[in-house]
Amino acid sequence: MQILGFSSANLQFRSFIFAIAIASCFVRVSLASNETDKSALLAFKAGITEDPFRVLSSWNNTVNLCQWYGITCSRRHPNKVTVLALYSQKLSGSISPHIGNLSFLRDLLLHNNSFYHEIPSQIGQLHRLHVLALVYNSLTGEIPKNISGCLDLQAIYLSANALSGEVPPEIGSLAKLQLLHGQVNNLRGSIPSSIGNLSSLEEVHLHTNYLGGSLPRSLGRLTKLLRLDVIENRLSGTVPLSLFNLSSLKIFELAFNQIHGSLPTIIGFGLPNLQFFSISSNQFVGSIPPWIPNNATKLRVLQLSSNKLSGEVPSFEMGGSNDLKFLCSLTNITSLTALSVSVNRLGGLLPRCIGNFSITIKQLFFGGNLIIGEIPREISNLVNLEILGMENNNFSGAIPIDLGNLQNLTIMSLSYNNLLGVIPSSLQKMKRLIKLLLPGNQFHGHIPSHLDNCSLMELDRSNNNLSGSTFPVVKSLIYLDLSNNHLSGVLPAEVRQIDHLNTMDISGNMFSGEIPSTLGDCNALVVLVMKDNHFQGSIPQSISSLRSIEELDLSNNNLSGEIPKFLAAFDFLEFLNLSYNNFEGMLPTEGVFKNASATFVAGNNKICGGIPEFWLPTCVSKRSESKGVVHKLKLLLSIIFGLLGVVLVLLFVYNQEPTSSSIAEGWQNLSYGTLLKATNGFSSTNLIGVGSFGSVYRGILQENGTNVAVKSFKAECEALKCIRHRNLLKILTVCSGIDYNGNDFKALVYEFMVNGSLKEWLHPCAIPADVDGPSKFLNLIQRIKITIDIAFALEYLHNQCHNTIVHCDLKPSNVLLDAEMVGHVSDFGLAKFVIESTSYTNTNISSAGLRGTIGYTAPEYGMGSGVSIEGDVYSYGILMLEMFTGISPTTEIFKENSNLHNFVKEALPKRVLEITDPILIQEVESSVGQSRKSTIQNCLLMIYKIGIACSVGVPRDRMSITDVTAQLCSIRDRLYAAGL
Repeated sequence: MQILGFSSANLQFRSFIFAIAIASCFVRVSLASNETDKSALLAFKAGITEDPFRVLSSWNNTVNLCQWYGITCSRRHPNKVTVLALYSQKLSGSISPHIGNLSFLRDLLLHNNSFYHEIPSQIGQLHRLHVLALVYNSLTGEIPKNISGCLDLQAIYLSANALSGEVPPEIGSLAKLQLLHGQVNNLRGSIPSSIGNLSSLEEVHLHTNYLGGSLPRSLGRLTKLLRLDVIENRLSGTVPLSLFNLSSLKIFELAFNQIHGSLPTIIGFGLPNLQFFSISSNQFVGSIPPWIPNNATKLRVLQLSSNKLSGEVPSFEMGGSNDLKFLCSLTNITSLTALSVSVNRLGGLLPRCIGNFSITIKQLFFGGNLIIGEIPREISNLVNLEILGMENNNFSGAIPIDLGNLQNLTIMSLSYNNLLGVIPSSLQKMKRLIKLLLPGNQFHGHIPSHLDNCSLMELDRSNNNLSGSTFPVVKSLIYLDLSNNHLSGVLPAEVRQIDHLNTMDISGNMFSGEIPSTLGDCNALVVLVMKDNHFQGSIPQSISSLRSIEELDLSNNNLSGEIPKFLAAFDFLEFLNLSYNNFEGMLPTEGVFKNASATFVAGNNKICGGIPEFWLPTCVSKRSESKGVVHKLKLLLSIIFGLLGVVLVLLFVYNQEPTSSSIAEGWQNLSYGTLLKATNGFSSTNLIGVGSFGSVYRGILQENGTNVAVKSFKAECEALKCIRHRNLLKILTVCSGIDYNGNDFKALVYEFMVNGSLKEWLHPCAIPADVDGPSKFLNLIQRIKITIDIAFALEYLHNQCHNTIVHCDLKPSNVLLDAEMVGHVSDFGLAKFVIESTSYTNTNISSAGLRGTIGYTAPEYGMGSGVSIEGDVYSYGILMLEMFTGISPTTEIFKENSNLHNFVKEALPKRVLEITDPILIQEVESSVGQSRKSTIQNCLLMIYKIGIACSVGVPRDRMSITDVTAQLCSIRDRLYAAGL
């Protein structure tokens, strides 16, 4: 049979050949497709500049693609990549645009590395992509608009980068998107209305950016939305009413914006599943709506503070008055743990129904309103209450005796009201109370003696009518203010027991007698104000021990004698007022006395000399003065010979001292006598620094000639006895015995750090210059290495000790440098007060949270939060920013709401070099080659982003110290590779 000239056999042969050709074509297409993924991955590898763990070493032609590290392939389509997971590997480099060729990619997980440059627009080619995770990198540029091509995208994680530009409106095309995380970036513009098209969206995190404009009305269409977090932006306008009808919403955070208008008062509105509602620090006006207590029955935290709320507060009764009866409806919310309505315009009485709140309530903030009447005794029913803030209102009457039942209370502030009567002794039952603020009231009577048994750290009873001679000697106190009362008597010698005291203000009273010499034992004092009293006699020599003092005011007393020259040696003294006393003799001309705007000596008619700005008479003639000098020299020689005799006696008896066991291998026990000899009797000439609560002396051990640093401080012994790390100040040994006065003596003997503190190197102009020493400056590599040293120390304290240790006072002066410029974290005086806490959510309060150092202390500490490792991370972030900008966080350029964090954040990414320390800029400019300069600039950008990520306002959003360490090591290695 033939068909069109072809035989049947011929036709079959031709069909066979055609089939083979088709099959061959498919094979070639398949092989080409497989090579596409492999080529894309090799191109991605080529863009990696740092791979310290060598995780990409398996990416080669000898190993099958699907066995490469971090690669998962499809089961149905061999050699097609579905997952690329290289997170937390310290990788550095740019993301190759060839990533867009991985057509089957479902999860791209590159978070917690050091990727920089822009997100490639080819991301939009990944049509099967479900998860895009790029958080904690240093990516810049804008979010690609063509990300809308990833139609299957369910989660976008872009937080903690340096992304700028707008949230692209095209994002509204991602119909399957459930999670949108873009917080802690530099995003600007407005939130696009197209976001309302994302019907599957559950979480929106855009806090800590520069977003402006109003919240789009379309947000009200997101019926599955669980969390909306846009705090710390520049949003304005009003909140769309439709948002208050989202029954799914659990967390609603709008704090720290400029949103205005009023909350809807229609009963039909409400958020029945709402658990966390924060609109603090905005410009809301009007009343608190009834739907909050009626509908939000699952509410745990309600923050309405720092607005302008006032007006008709709902009473839920016909004809209700302008009062706070709305609180009665909140008693139905059994899950409520925190309520804040402070700094508004709410008035009326505080209703007694407040005692019916659930016992789950732990924090109540009513401060800064117009509340009147007495404090309801029913508050004492809230037995789990930890913080009670009622300051700056018009409360009257006495403090209810029953308030003493709040035995879990840690902070109570009743400042600036119209309270009167005596302070009830029942407060002694508040064993956990560490902060008691009662200033600006009309309390009278004596200061209760029971305070001696409390653990108070901050006590303020200033501006009242207290009388009597009782002085609170509370050993745990850090802050004491008794100013402007009617207290009398002498300052007791027992004041020495308050050895951690940082601030003491007893001005405006009737104290008399001499200043006790034991006050010099309070060597942690930074502020000492004793003006407007009747103190007499001279300033005791022991005051010379107060080496940390910054403010000293002794004006308007009856003090006499010469002005001590040791005041001129106080390195940190910024304000000195000795006016209107009876001082005589020559005024010093060094130290604080060189600044007539910081020193005040008026009303002392017998003083002379000083700098011309004081307009004081000239002192006696040189001839008379030289006679006086000769006399003083004779007296000095007599004293020296007398001291030599005493030393001989001490040399005879010092070996009788009890000693401690050493804690460093190879070190013998040291006695008190040995340390006395090594430090020349703890001479002031050997004083090299003052820690948080103890003085540090340089010494030379006569047995082996070793230079050591000796810190006489009992508390730190306990904090440090069980920890050991290369980047913590090394303890060579300890001494625990009895001094020659029969008193307990405990000292730590440290390895001596020849290069002093980091502060001396960052701010050499603020430290007295060493004439013979070299100039001090740190290059880029040195600064990075020191930041890594500090990070390693914190990681050890936070994660590797048997019990978590929070340092609580991290700052440049507490980082010491050895001969190799290795950083060592020191001064653990504040760590003693840490109440165990591994999470910022812990509401316990510690002295460290209250103390710290202004500029470095985490903002939540000032709002009553407990100390946490996140608080240390905040201090570390500020320290990092200071190290590379050369700007102190306490400089005068930061006023009102400005701070170092915002200063750096607003400069990125375009003004990196503009904010950088000029010393480092010189290093950049002197670098050879544009490539190296670009590398340095990119590394600086990444460093600043880490510092910003560590110092964000919300503790839970701060970078972990482990991640910090990983990224900094990557930056260091990248600079090494560039030849620095």
